[in-house]
Amino acid sequence: MIDDGQATDEALLVLFANGDRAAAGVLTARLTPRVYAHAFRLLGNRADAEDIAQEAMLRLWRIAPDWRQGEARVSTWLYRVVANLCTDRLRRSGRTTPLDSVAEPEDPAATPVQSMQARLRAEALQEALNQLPDRQRQAVVLRHIEELANPEIAEIMGISVEAVESLTARGKRRLSAALIQLREELGYVE
Repeated sequence: MIDDGQATDEALLVLFANGDRAAAGVLTARLTPRVYAHAFRLLGNRADAEDIAQEAMLRLWRIAPDWRQGEARVSTWLYRVVANLCTDRLRRSGRTTPLDSVAEPEDPAATPVQSMQARLRAEALQEALNQLPDRQRQAVVLRHIEELANPEIAEIMGISVEAVESLTARGKRRLSAALIQLREELGYVE
C-alpha cells in the first residue's frame, strides 16, 4: 500500500512506470487539481482547462517509463507542459488573451452577499489577468496564485530568475492599475 502523504511525485511516477496502478491514482489525485487550476487561470475557460489538464496528465503517463529522476520535479515538468498546451490553444484559436472570465466556485458556507462579492472579485481578477501579456500572466499566476518559487517558475518558463522577477513585477503593477479603479465596487474600502 502506498503512503500518499510521504511518497514524492517522482517516486510515484517511477512506481507507475513499473506497473503500480495505485501510484497512478495517488499521483492523479494529487496533481490534477493543480494542473486544472493552472490551465484555467491561463485560459479563463473551464472546458478548455479540463481538456488541457487531461492532455497534460496523459503526457505524464506516456513519459513515465523514460522519466529520469533528479533532472526535474514532476510538478515543474507538468506546469511547463500545461503552459505550452495553453499557449498552443490560444494561438490556434487566434486569441492572444482569453475571452470572457468565469467566476470561481462559490464557498457553500458564505452568505449570498459574500458569495456575490467573491465572484465579482474573482471575475475582476480574471479579467485583469486576461489583459496582461501572455508571459506576464503566466509568471504572475505561477508566483502569486500557484505560489511557486521564482527558480521553479524560471525552469517552467525557460527563462532566468531575473526575468521572472521582472515579469511578475510588471504584471503586478499592471494588475494593480487595472484593479485600483474597482476597489470600492469590489468591497475594498478603508
